[in-house]
Amino acid sequence: MNRLIRAAMLAAPLLCQPVWAAAANAPSTPFAADAQVLGTPLQLNGAGTRYRAVFKVYDMALYTPRKVSSPEELRALPGPKLLSFTALREVSGTDLGLAFIKGLSANSPKELVLKHTTSANRLIEIFSGRSKLAAGDSFAMQFIPGQGTLFFIAGQPQGTPVGDAEFFGMVLNIWVGDSPADYGLKAALLGQEAPVKKNGY
Repeated sequence: MNRLIRAAMLAAPLLCQPVWAAAANAPSTPFAADAQVLGTPLQLNGAGTRYRAVFKVYDMALYTPRKVSSPEELRALPGPKLLSFTALREVSGTDLGLAFIKGLSANSPKELVLKHTTSANRLIEIFSGRSKLAAGDSFAMQFIPGQGTLFFIAGQPQGTPVGDAEFFGMVLNIWVGDSPADYGLKAALLGQEAPVKKNGY
């Protein structure tokens, strides 16, 4: 297995610990009610806060062509999608990238992780290129049909799109899969009632 993915799976970074799922409170970031990807209008499907224990790590919003309320609907929904984030505390760029890959690996079959090694490595490289993200810094992941996933940091695109629709589905599963980063955040993104307690990545 590629060394970067192996490191991610073995690491225990800042964002990958058991957590109490918080109630689906409104995030502190004033996410817009709508957005656009290459001229296609999107609407805010849901937004919430990623917690590690009692600490807020980042706010996150999911934008889709139409409202969905389940992971299955989300993954099957055609068209562009947007994940928008705002850091709420200082986070190591490398730790963030590795945490995302660990979440990706925890929610996808091993054969798919290996199939999309190149795209996964690009995700790690993008965030590792920043020594840290400070509170208030923004980043995003934009899915463009026929092109792939485009990453942004502070509103600036990071290279060209990578992967395909299958890879972006794996990215979505970091937050809406069976073992999501935060169960309360999963519920908030999908407009569901938050559970009381779960373990996340």
